[in-house]
Amino acid sequence: MVRLLEEKPGYVFALLAGYFLIQVFVRLSLPHALELDEAEQLFLAQWLAVGYNSQPPFYNWIQYLVTGALGPSLFSLSIVKNSMLFLSYLLYGLAAWHLIGRKSLAMLAPLGLITIPQIGFEAQRDLTHTVAVIFASCFFLYGVVRTLERPSILAYALTGLAIGIGFNAKYNFVLLPAAALIAILLDPEMRRRLFDWRLAVTAVVALSVALPHALWFLSNLDAATDRTMGKLISETDVPYLLRVGGGMLTLMLATIGFSALTLIVFVIAFGKDWRQALRASSRWTRLFGRLLGVIYLGLLLVILAGGLDQIRDRYLTPYLLVLPLYICLKLDAAGIGERSQIITFVRIAAGAMVLIPAILVLRIVTSGWSGDYNYLNTPMDAYAEAVRADAGEPSVIVGDMLPLLGSMRVQFPEVPAVLPDHPDFRPTVKPAADRPVVIGWMQWRDNPLPPLSQDLEAFVQTQYGPLRRAGMRTVMLPRNYGRPGDEYTFGYAWYVPAADGETTP
Repeated sequence: MVRLLEEKPGYVFALLAGYFLIQVFVRLSLPHALELDEAEQLFLAQWLAVGYNSQPPFYNWIQYLVTGALGPSLFSLSIVKNSMLFLSYLLYGLAAWHLIGRKSLAMLAPLGLITIPQIGFEAQRDLTHTVAVIFASCFFLYGVVRTLERPSILAYALTGLAIGIGFNAKYNFVLLPAAALIAILLDPEMRRRLFDWRLAVTAVVALSVALPHALWFLSNLDAATDRTMGKLISETDVPYLLRVGGGMLTLMLATIGFSALTLIVFVIAFGKDWRQALRASSRWTRLFGRLLGVIYLGLLLVILAGGLDQIRDRYLTPYLLVLPLYICLKLDAAGIGERSQIITFVRIAAGAMVLIPAILVLRIVTSGWSGDYNYLNTPMDAYAEAVRADAGEPSVIVGDMLPLLGSMRVQFPEVPAVLPDHPDFRPTVKPAADRPVVIGWMQWRDNPLPPLSQDLEAFVQTQYGPLRRAGMRTVMLPRNYGRPGDEYTFGYAWYVPAADGETTP
């Protein structure tokens, strides 16, 4: 095993490719209801825009292209996520391969990403824009390593491309290249790469990629930041000092939550040698140590300037994903990496590759035992069959809940889904007696089913009318993998063109 890691790193990448292929099959084997982020992606994949909401659009752009080619389906969702994650691990591994002399140790770095809960598990469960920033951050690390080790126009251009993608992936990414710039400036040998004329190539490429969305961001500042700031500041009337204290405390707890499992795995694998590695140093460990130091200084300044009181562990993803690489650099600098230690780490990583898909399946299929249901337990396929039986094939589905609209795109691939709060998407629709307009709604979590929204009725009349309501129904359907009697309540109403002089609702 160790010899394979030394001589043929392609085996590690083949193992990772197989793992992410298994993840695609796992997702396809689960119910065709959608998680919240998945539903949003399929809804927004109906049109292309330079900006959509409080999240940057890079992941949406990729999903739009793949959905256009493959259709709105679980497969198109899964292939985007797992392809992007595989490329992330690949770029991360290539960066480690460039930097670490002991190649078997270098190949532990990408495997170490699996031990980070936010990357190994949560990215599979239901994250999309965080997956995009994982990719952008790994791409950026690879670009920086290539630029510092083997400077060329291509290396500088790749770094600029990564920066542009990162801005379009997640706004908190921008701290990473800013911190890297400062960390490199503090190194007398490396800083000369910043005074190279080819740095202009990096700047031009980055600006070219980022500019379209940056212009939208500046024109839609409230829409782009309100939701994010609401997550970072829970109570604006709380005194500033208390908010800042909360921000610093949650930053510390988020750091522990993000990194603890990875540190434990390395300690288990490398035992007492771990303490020796902590004292070891090289030009690269010093660079990444400064990088992390500058990042945390920046985070503290953001907390102080903004009065932020909540830092969640996933916000640290673009920064702390460097941790496995940093640890492997430390081990390499200390000359640590016995055969038994390498094998132990690989076995733990392989175990995680088995455990993570198993948990993803078991959390759904065993929900009926505890009554703790997830989005995937929602019987969207049965709901779609009920709509189809009563109303036929809709011409358009209108609603005010993304989980429903996104899931209906899987069930009715040729039918547009419309959310009145998104005025950018108003498809041309011609309702007919056999192609009605359908309004769909459902209960939210364990709350009772609300009545039909008068606002939605007014919307369909304005947008597609004059219409008459041809029928309305509520249905209670068994949850996927639920206990007997555990049901989920849905409503739907369907509308057909009104005849001349006919009264509309």
